[in-house]
Amino acid sequence: MVLPLLLFCLQTPQVLAMGNNDSNSKTPDCPSGQVYDSVSKKCVPEKTGSLSDEDKTNYAYHLAKKGEYQAALNLLDTLKNSNTAEAWNYRGYATRKLGRTDEGIGYYQRSLALEPNYAKAREYLGEAWMVKGRPDLAKEQLKIIAGICGQSCEEYRDLQAAINGHPES
Repeated sequence: MVLPLLLFCLQTPQVLAMGNNDSNSKTPDCPSGQVYDSVSKKCVPEKTGSLSDEDKTNYAYHLAKKGEYQAALNLLDTLKNSNTAEAWNYRGYATRKLGRTDEGIGYYQRSLALEPNYAKAREYLGEAWMVKGRPDLAKEQLKIIAGICGQSCEEYRDLQAAINGHPES
């Protein structure tokens, strides 16, 4: 009885620390040209009129995290309202991963203009600064992230790892 309880207690903080924005854990892969619809809980054609911008944005990030950067950008291009912090951040992520770091930095800055306390955008901006050889600017983002969510949040840990020479995979 004690051992299972102990194991549960040891694992719970890690599970809680993961947060709820890990698109890989809750978003299934859909066939090409389809997007996961959070309402129907199934993959639907990308051009479905009822598909929300939020679902398209989240699925674009899912695609980008899988390495399908151009597909992510193409999906973001279909948004009715692309002027959201998330859309700009994910556009920045995809373009940075395609090697267009300066363009990505501009998108992160647009994201942060809309939502200055968006820790994920600050993390990615910091990682972009590391690509550009500017650890000083990355460390500025790290300090801001610490003020937003502390030193134990995923964004802080990931940017700290990138600064320490262990960037995300």
